[in-house]
Amino acid sequence: MSDNDKIKEVLNRSVSAIYPSREALEKALSSGKKLKIYLGVDPTGPHLHLGQLTNLLLLKKLQNLGHEIIFLIGDFTGRIGDPTDKLATRKQLTEKDVAINMKTFKEQVGRIINFSGKNAVKIAFNSKWLAKMTLTDWIGISANVTVQQMIERDMFRERLKGGKPIFIHEFFYPLMQGYDSVAMDVDMEIGGNDQTFNMLMGRHLMKTYKNKEKFVLTTKLLEHPKTGRKLMNKSEGGMINLDDEPADIFGKVMALDDVSIVPVAELCTEMPLADVEKIKKTLVDGKSNPRDSKFDVAEAVVKTIYGEKEAAAARARYIEMFSKKEIPEDLPVYKIVENNLTAFGTIATIIKAIEHRDISNSEARRLVEHGGFEVAGTVKKDPKEKINLKGGEIIRIGKKKFFRVG
Repeated sequence: MSDNDKIKEVLNRSVSAIYPSREALEKALSSGKKLKIYLGVDPTGPHLHLGQLTNLLLLKKLQNLGHEIIFLIGDFTGRIGDPTDKLATRKQLTEKDVAINMKTFKEQVGRIINFSGKNAVKIAFNSKWLAKMTLTDWIGISANVTVQQMIERDMFRERLKGGKPIFIHEFFYPLMQGYDSVAMDVDMEIGGNDQTFNMLMGRHLMKTYKNKEKFVLTTKLLEHPKTGRKLMNKSEGGMINLDDEPADIFGKVMALDDVSIVPVAELCTEMPLADVEKIKKTLVDGKSNPRDSKFDVAEAVVKTIYGEKEAAAARARYIEMFSKKEIPEDLPVYKIVENNLTAFGTIATIIKAIEHRDISNSEARRLVEHGGFEVAGTVKKDPKEKINLKGGEIIRIGKKKFFRVG
C-alpha cells in the first residue's frame, strides 16, 4: 500500500490537479492507511468509451495498492444529466432508459478493474440514498451553497451571456454529486478535470457534514493536442467504446490522425511513459513513419482492454488486410444518419449517401445473401439482421467497395 514507485506513478501519469495538494495526498498514500476512493459514472448511454479508460486505469493502480475502491453508477443523477460543458439543458432520462444504459457497465468496467478477489471493487448506486431524500433534506443541503457560487460555472455564465435558460434542477446536480461523497463517507474522489466543480462541491459538503478532508484528483481529458477538441465526441462520430470488438478498436485507433495517438498512448494504455515520449519524437523528427507508432498504440489500447492475445490478433488481422491491399488506406467516410437498419437497408442507405445513387431493396438483399456485405470483418448473410453501427467500423459492399463509418 505504501509502495513509493507505484504511488509516484499514480500521482504523475494522467493527473491534472490534486486538492488540497499533491504533497498532502502523497503523504496520505504513503502512510499505509487504507483509503476509500470512488469514481462515479452516469449511465447517460449504454457504452463507456476510451476517454473514460483514463480514470479506470487510475482506479486499477489504486486497487493494486490495496485501497478500497467504489465504482459508483449514478442511476439517480443520470436521470437528470450533468450540465457540465453543456450550453443547453440535457434531456432527462426515465428509470427505464437508465436501467437499459447501465445493463453492461459492470462487464465493461470489469475488463480493467476487479470485482472479485481479495480486494474486490465495490459497486454502488446513488439512487440508494438520493431517491430517499426529502424536501427538508434538500433545503438543508442547498443552504450550504449560494447562487453566486453556482453561476461561477463557465457553462452557466455562457448561457447567461447568450440569454439561454438555466433550470433550477441543474443547480441540484452538483449538490447531488457532492452528497454522494457524504453518503459513502469517502476519503477521495477521482474524475476528469471537467468535473472539478462537482467534485469540489463534494469536498465542501464533506467538510460541512463530516468535518473531514476529502481528496480530489482530477485527470486530463482525452483531447486533440492542437485543437483541444474531445476525441470521444458522440455528436461527431468516431467513438471508440470499451465494448467494441478488438478488431474494431484497433481499426478506430488507426483511423485517428497522427498527433492524436500521443494522448491516447499516455492516457488510455499502460505503455511506459518513456515509450510515449519516443512516440512524440517520431512525430516531429521526420525520420520515422508515424504509422509504425500507431500500430504500437492501437495494439496497446486493445491489450489494455482485452489482453495481449486479442491485441496481437487484432494487429495481425489489420496488417493482413492492408498488406494484401484488401482495403485501401484512404477510405470514404459514411456519416451515420440512420441506424439500427436491416442489413439490406443499411446497404441501400450507404450507397445512396456515398455514391449518390439508389439501389433497390431486392438488389441489396441479393448482395447480402451472396456474402457481399461485411461489417468489421464479419460477413452478414441475413438480409433482415439489424445492423447497429457505433462509428469507426470498416464496411465492405460487393468485392471491392470499402467505407469507414464516421
